[in-house]
Amino acid sequence: MDSTSCAGLIVLFLIVSRWGVEFWLERLNQKHLLRHASAIPEAFKGLMDDAAYAKSVQYTLAKSRLNQIEETYDSVVLLVVLFSGCLPQVFQFFTATFGNSVWSMAGFVFATGVALTLTGLPFDWYAQFHLEDRFGFNTTPPKLWWTDRARGLLLAFALGYPLTALILKIVDWAGAAWWLWAWASVLGFQLLMIVLAPSVILPLFNKFSPLSSGSLRDRLYALAERTGFRVASIQVMDGSKRSRHSNAFFTGFGRFRKIVLFDTLVQELAELELESVLAHEIGHWKKGHVPKMLAFGAASLLIGFYALAWLAKQAWFCAAFGFVPGSIAAALLLFALLSGAVTFWFSPLANAMSRRHEYEADAYAALAMGGPDSLRSALRKLTEKNLSNLTPHPLYSGFYYSHPTLLEREAALARLPT
Repeated sequence: MDSTSCAGLIVLFLIVSRWGVEFWLERLNQKHLLRHASAIPEAFKGLMDDAAYAKSVQYTLAKSRLNQIEETYDSVVLLVVLFSGCLPQVFQFFTATFGNSVWSMAGFVFATGVALTLTGLPFDWYAQFHLEDRFGFNTTPPKLWWTDRARGLLLAFALGYPLTALILKIVDWAGAAWWLWAWASVLGFQLLMIVLAPSVILPLFNKFSPLSSGSLRDRLYALAERTGFRVASIQVMDGSKRSRHSNAFFTGFGRFRKIVLFDTLVQELAELELESVLAHEIGHWKKGHVPKMLAFGAASLLIGFYALAWLAKQAWFCAAFGFVPGSIAAALLLFALLSGAVTFWFSPLANAMSRRHEYEADAYAALAMGGPDSLRSALRKLTEKNLSNLTPHPLYSGFYYSHPTLLEREAALARLPT
């Protein structure tokens, strides 16, 4: 067996094995949930009534079954695209029509990525207007849903297309060390987006309003002051125009830093509970989680570009999928399509790091609030309102949960010194 055929078999194995494990994890989680479905677990007595718990079980099962169908569909589409020979044909069309310029090659990569993204729209539609609607979460009008996708596509074109062209141009400029310069360029772009997103990108999709004057605003600013958290503003986002799910986050750096609360969160939680949620977000900053995650992302990106540069030099990599060896545009597209089949196996590592950060932020919030009671109350309300799965299988949560479960968070809070 030659190296080209061997490469194809390895890719086939990676895609099929990822799908098999994803499907098995969903099934494992379903069985685990059903074993606890007859009654609310003892640890959560009083958290929600029987009807609400039954609804949370059905919501989790419905999402899981949809995930199984979508994961199967995505895997089949990816296999067809890779092994049917359609990609080289599209590549030949672009070169014959637009030539071999950097912009033409970037157009090939970008257009193919957009086309593959569009194949998932029916599942997005079903999830929003059937599944989420069935369980009372959807508030998105169909017109807004389509507008969001159109804006997202235009934004991806305005940002992603030039960035792809820049990466391909760097290959010509920098020679063998191109991957280092490409990594630095993409990393700089990501950091720029972190700065610009709060004021330029996010307002394209949502309305942000300063938190109204009153006791809540005074309480939250007092918390920021006593914890030494410099914040430009605390804003409320109109998340309710799309969903009844709730959240909070902070964006930006330095004097541009903003605290953002979903309007649904403000409606659902008492002032003391909202203060504890903000204390948790401040905990992420105080513990240095943002720079740590940025460093982790930068290191992962560097490894990715190194792997891309190595694969681009291997004749068998492009040839295994019908491309003439040596095309960096083809190598870039193939790498993007196949990276998920590799990074999937490392998701427990990334999630473990994220969950450790959540524990640390919880501990900081408990300290800042003088005890864990208000945070525990907020977490319980959010779990109930969002119909979160109270009893995920440990293996499933390891692969898919960036946050600890409610039971794990409460146990960690109970272990804190008083």
